[in-house]
Amino acid sequence: MLTSLAFIFLLGLAMAASCQLLHLPRIIGMLITGILLGPCVLNLLDSSILSISAQLRQMALIIILLKAGLSLNLSDLKKVGRPAIMMSFVPASFEILAFFLFAPSILGITRIEAAVMGAVLGAVSPAVVIPRMVQLMEEGYGTKKSIPQLIMAGASCDDIFVIVLFSTFVTMAQGGSAHVMDFVNIPVSIILGVLLGAAFGLCVSLFFETAYAHKHLVRNSMKVIIVLGLSFLLMSIETWLKGTVSVSGLLAVVSMACVIKLKSAPCVSRRLSEKFGKLWLAAEVILFVLVGAAVDIRYTLNAGLPAVLMILLALLIRSLGVSLCLAGTQLSLKERLFCIIAYLPKATVQAAIGSVPMAMGLPCGQLVLSVAVLAILITAPLGAIGMDLTYKKCLTVQK
Repeated sequence: MLTSLAFIFLLGLAMAASCQLLHLPRIIGMLITGILLGPCVLNLLDSSILSISAQLRQMALIIILLKAGLSLNLSDLKKVGRPAIMMSFVPASFEILAFFLFAPSILGITRIEAAVMGAVLGAVSPAVVIPRMVQLMEEGYGTKKSIPQLIMAGASCDDIFVIVLFSTFVTMAQGGSAHVMDFVNIPVSIILGVLLGAAFGLCVSLFFETAYAHKHLVRNSMKVIIVLGLSFLLMSIETWLKGTVSVSGLLAVVSMACVIKLKSAPCVSRRLSEKFGKLWLAAEVILFVLVGAAVDIRYTLNAGLPAVLMILLALLIRSLGVSLCLAGTQLSLKERLFCIIAYLPKATVQAAIGSVPMAMGLPCGQLVLSVAVLAILITAPLGAIGMDLTYKKCLTVQK
């Protein structure tokens, strides 16, 4: 395992740096590293690493969500209102509808299999989008109109919406049936996740404040460990309550971080944000190298031009959904264009659930995984490069 971790970090960082020199997103180098090290090419990763790959990817995602929550300004988010709510489900719904309507004729699958594929592909990637939105907030780009906050909020919530729909469609594809409660669980999951995370955030803020009042020094590093441990607990609570009540662990993590920022002294939240930013440097490598390692590049290439055509068509229809969400806002055409670009990248959810249909024995499983991987390889660089190249041109700096 140690040898595998050495390969992941050293080669992943080296490839990321090489891409950066070529003015390409670092994520491309990490994905390529994972593909090369994975079972389908050089097979240099230990099976013990691959067996806990999903858990490692989830830990990396938690770290960037904590960083995002500690950087999010709730007062700015309140200004966004309706568009933020719509961004959490409308673009994903448009993309799923695109797969449902066109994938049967383009890819030769059934309607319900197309719905499953659309649910896998429908989510934007927080791991690609959120670090860039955090950077924009720190630099002041678009913050006057709360554009990074809008994109961050939507990207955090649309994953929940898509995953719930995915579970419903997979049940239907297995010959089961969907129930009304499956759809009711979407807002329930969001609301309970926010409330649970807020409760944890209040408790940890009170603990830090009480410790300081009684002159018990809690070092910043210890605070990071406490917050990280509580985040893992929140994710576990989602698993424990599964089948009883739906709670979004990821949204609870973001909510907890937001409340800590709101209730703690500014210096505390700032230092915590800096610490989690440093942790993300390592977590990012683990996340995207392991995503790449899950790629069966041979089958992905065999998916061919029809799969690429379907992905691009779905992105076009998804962009119409983003435009609808922003209708009636004060955003300029350039700012709306940036929001559309920011909603293109896919990676996190696709890596997490792309292989589930195949593991469940669905006939479309291998094709779903291949299209998911192809979508990552196309949209993650496309969105990342697009955001990096356009944010200075499309967004204004708040001075």
